[in-house]
Amino acid sequence: MTITPPALSVFEALESEVRSYCRGWPAVFDRAQGSHMYDEDGHTYLDFFAGAGSLNYGHNNPVLKRALIDYIERDGVTHGLDMSTTAKRAFLESFQNNILRPRDLPYKVMFPGPTGTNAVESALKLARKVKGREAIVSFTNAFHGMSLGSLAVTGNAFKRAGAGIPLVHGTPMPFDNYFDGTVPDFLWFERLLEDQGSGLNKPAAVIVETVQGEGGINVARPEWLRALSELCERQDMLLIVDDIQMGCGRTGAFFSFEEAGITPDIVTVSKSISGYGLPMSLCLFKPELDIWEPGEHNGTFRGNNPAFVTAAATLDTYWSDGQMEKQTVARGEQVEQGLRAICDEEQSGAHFRGRGLVWGLEFEDKDRATAVCHRAFELGLLVETSGPQSEVVKLLPALTISPEELDEGLRTLARAVRETA
Repeated sequence: MTITPPALSVFEALESEVRSYCRGWPAVFDRAQGSHMYDEDGHTYLDFFAGAGSLNYGHNNPVLKRALIDYIERDGVTHGLDMSTTAKRAFLESFQNNILRPRDLPYKVMFPGPTGTNAVESALKLARKVKGREAIVSFTNAFHGMSLGSLAVTGNAFKRAGAGIPLVHGTPMPFDNYFDGTVPDFLWFERLLEDQGSGLNKPAAVIVETVQGEGGINVARPEWLRALSELCERQDMLLIVDDIQMGCGRTGAFFSFEEAGITPDIVTVSKSISGYGLPMSLCLFKPELDIWEPGEHNGTFRGNNPAFVTAAATLDTYWSDGQMEKQTVARGEQVEQGLRAICDEEQSGAHFRGRGLVWGLEFEDKDRATAVCHRAFELGLLVETSGPQSEVVKLLPALTISPEELDEGLRTLARAVRETA
């Protein structure tokens, strides 16, 4: 397929230079359904991006679309702040019945605002309020959002520089396997905590991603996560798991930390919680941490009722019987086989890593990933890069993708790799 870049004059004239994805994918998209997007010139693209993980159930999922249209057509409440509505009640009941109760999770649910960074900000704010301390520990190559508090616990130097001011009260520690197995887990972290001369202020909390998506698809081992949870308990620190991109089934289980058998104190959820790509986020926390005063943390758009409608439909449709997790694991094995074949064929060195339906393909030549993504776009496949130097090709197909579509995408990716060698 040959792509002719469209005339983008109105975008270039009026939209800020900060725009990003449109530069890698120079097309004007018009329609989308399932795992495909269509531009205004009639080209078809297989989507291995899924709205950066916000479309786990595909574009315009018919079940969710029907629920949303029915709600709008009956004049259901669209904007409700934190008022009680039938849509919110239906979501909370579905979330309790399909997610929390089957997993014996005790969490209270907070709607902090509609984006992932809203959820992270509320988690950090609550942790500091509960513990009466300011410091937060994060990890190398972490990404937690673009607002100031979230940037303070983000590792990427380029994104941090955009803050324009010093980012304080955050301390990075080595993520799992940061030293390639040559240093025992948490040796540095625990030594600093116990040494009165270390200069490390006692942290209120530790925030972690079980799989670092923007950081390069770095997968934490279950035993590392369990050791981190135990360290937090010993040292009187809260454990926050940022499940914004890796939650909602992306790694298989609904929450990415389930495999490790831990129960974080606080969990942030966003992206695919609405199921339909509508803005929505949650901050979940253990009941004893719920010390908020009414109105102490609020936001105008935390009552996105159309998102509650599609979220409830998503949970009732896909998370009531355990089949989604099994399907994602099976699809993940299919991706793993495809990536192994690509790496076996690659002469200049490549390796892959991932879990469920999030995978990364890294090359020894750090500029190669960008070239592969560019060629994949020309061939009709949407994939993006990740990692601090954009050195990893990141695969995030919808969880509902068919085996045939996965095979097609993997073949296209293999061709893009060969043609950029």
